Amino acid sequence: MSEPANDEDRLRRLVSAPTGNWDPVALRAGALICITFAVPFRLLAAALGDQGALDIVFFLVFLACFVVGAGTASWVQRCGTPMSHALVTAAGTFIAVEAVFVAVRLVRGTEVPWLAIMFTLTIVVMAGLVGGFLGNRLHARGAVPSIWR
Repeated sequence: MSEPANDEDRLRRLVSAPTGNWDPVALRAGALICITFAVPFRLLAAALGDQGALDIVFFLVFLACFVVGAGTASWVQRCGTPMSHALVTAAGTFIAVEAVFVAVRLVRGTEVPWLAIMFTLTIVVMAGLVGGFLGNRLHARGAVPSIWR
């Protein structure tokens, strides 16, 4: 039987370079940011209902959360594919969270706005592109994430 890994070994595995095309640490970091910040704004907007101008503010903050999350994944990744990490983080997180909201609507028997979901996904992917660009610029300017130090 092997001995349990100590904290130093766990940290080394966490920050060691990935061997494949995807960096799970970067994807997890970006998705965690997207979920942590975007979901509460999505829930609050749904609870308040149709408020006109307030809906636009919530939607812009919602998109900003995806820009930051995708930018984080783009910046933290160590595979040399910042845009791929940003797009997968933004689109994947949105699809996963929206699937839960769709399931709740189906269980409750309310209408699912499929066209609105597809439109929002398109906008979230654009936010992911912006985040990917910003994360890549941080990388190019030499800014180093704290997990690399």
